[in-house]
Amino acid sequence: MKKSGFTTLALNVPYPKNDPHKSLQIPLYESVAFEFDSAEQIEANFKGEYVAHTYSRASSPTVEYFELKLKTLTQSNGVLAVSSGMAAISNTILAISKSGDNIISGSQLFGHTLSLFQQTLPDFGIDVRFSDLKDSGKLEELIDKNTRAIYFETVTNPQLEIADIEMLSEISRKYGIVLISDSTVTPPNVFNAGKLGINIEVFSATKHISGGTAFGGVVIDHGNYDWRLNPNFKDFIEKFKDNAFIAKLRKNIYRNTGGSMAPQTAKFLIQGLDILELRVEKCYQNCLALGKFLSSNQKVKKVGYPGLEADSRNFLAKKYFSGIPGTIMTFDLESKEACFAFMNKLQIVRRATNLNDNKTLIIHPHSTIYAEFSEEERKIADVRDTMMRLSVGIENVEDLISDIKQALS
Repeated sequence: MKKSGFTTLALNVPYPKNDPHKSLQIPLYESVAFEFDSAEQIEANFKGEYVAHTYSRASSPTVEYFELKLKTLTQSNGVLAVSSGMAAISNTILAISKSGDNIISGSQLFGHTLSLFQQTLPDFGIDVRFSDLKDSGKLEELIDKNTRAIYFETVTNPQLEIADIEMLSEISRKYGIVLISDSTVTPPNVFNAGKLGINIEVFSATKHISGGTAFGGVVIDHGNYDWRLNPNFKDFIEKFKDNAFIAKLRKNIYRNTGGSMAPQTAKFLIQGLDILELRVEKCYQNCLALGKFLSSNQKVKKVGYPGLEADSRNFLAKKYFSGIPGTIMTFDLESKEACFAFMNKLQIVRRATNLNDNKTLIIHPHSTIYAEFSEEERKIADVRDTMMRLSVGIENVEDLISDIKQALS
């Protein structure tokens, strides 16, 4: 029988090898090294002729199953699990680029991604060119023979802007460059990146996938890019063909920089995938209810959530994300002081920096994740000191509304 539903599929991905005890949950293989039957067998493994786990920094059975599960759910070509979302981004950029190359990115980015692009990558000789990703003319002006990728966030954090993904896909194909999306805010149960022409996805698995229980990142190769177009893959194309990207990560960048995922983390993330769809739907319904409540309160100056019908970005949310553009929203009060006073009165909503947690969390981006940037840079990023970011969890929405109501009073 065909398993077509997301949750049904998540719960029924077969193990790579049969478990001798018929366990319904993948065992936690908390082992550093793995034994071979003979010297010849381990030699064959290092030659790539015999596939097996050797050392957990490179791979482990529990992490392998998490990767397999996500590969099945995304219908992708390959998945690599890493230690964090930032590790997923940096490993990907270092795999496709070398000194003298450049990538093009939107200017509205998560603060630490922006810091990576502005402060870290230039030290490696990799130039990041920022553009309005809704302006195809300006974007194409930045492309040259050394451009290796267009990078964007499906829904920007915290601005909640949505890129014209179809336009970005068309331009990336036209110039033969990689299209990379940070899909952290839009998990795979609401967003099918491969069908929209995205070549590589990166996730902070810490967010929707874990629900705030573990820390990790993911790189997904959708198998729809010809790696012969990128000169940095010439040593991997002949041997690994369509798997050249994941092979370069595993055998070079990822292995040599040591950003591996721990088996215990993978165990949490496997469980998170099992109920991902259920949690996202609950958070989404809470978002709609909170958005309507906040929009009706006179103390709230502005509400941003593309899932709301009144939001100007709602048509893009429906077009690309089945109407569910993640489960974070923003709202403005009259001043920074009003924001702080409101946050300090909250009793159920937590003051914390994560997002897409099972718990509802609030943060003031201007004074936290954008604290190191100048006021001009924050203005360009549209991060206002009157704005708060609310990551909506799975609590009973009546309790969330009651808490926010008393904090606004």
